Amino acid sequence: MADPSGPPEGWHASATLEALRELVAIGARVNHVVARRAGISDTELVTLEHLSREQIGPAEVARRLEVSTAAATGIVDRLVARGHVERRPHAADRRRTQLVLTDSGRREVVRHLLPMFVALDRLDRDFTDGEREVVERYLRGAAAAFERVLETGVADDDGRPRA
Repeated sequence: MADPSGPPEGWHASATLEALRELVAIGARVNHVVARRAGISDTELVTLEHLSREQIGPAEVARRLEVSTAAATGIVDRLVARGHVERRPHAADRRRTQLVLTDSGRREVVRHLLPMFVALDRLDRDFTDGEREVVERYLRGAAAAFERVLETGVADDDGRPRA
């Protein structure tokens, strides 16, 4: 049986795993701090981040945030009231609504995150193509491990995710 005060079975601490844990912990704080500085909620910031990557509708906001459609409507209403998001008819299906990030919304996200993006770009440029391939493989594998938690949730006693 594993020592309850030590690392869980299946976890072999390494410098890379500790660095990843630190990154995840800091990353969780970044959204909260940026949202507070921008005067919006954490969920509003996450919505702006989703909309900065693609146009989605209110129902998709609800699904991605794992909130009710009523809660998603409230989030969108607040972002529309601030001028960060616009509702537009969906291009292919006029019965649906599409959310579009405005220049104001894009500036709000970028203004707070740009220093981090610049620092990450500089760091990325310091790697050789071969090093970048290894880092990408590690990060994509880490993202897949995170996805498993979202998909399966709890692990069995042997540490394997429940199907």
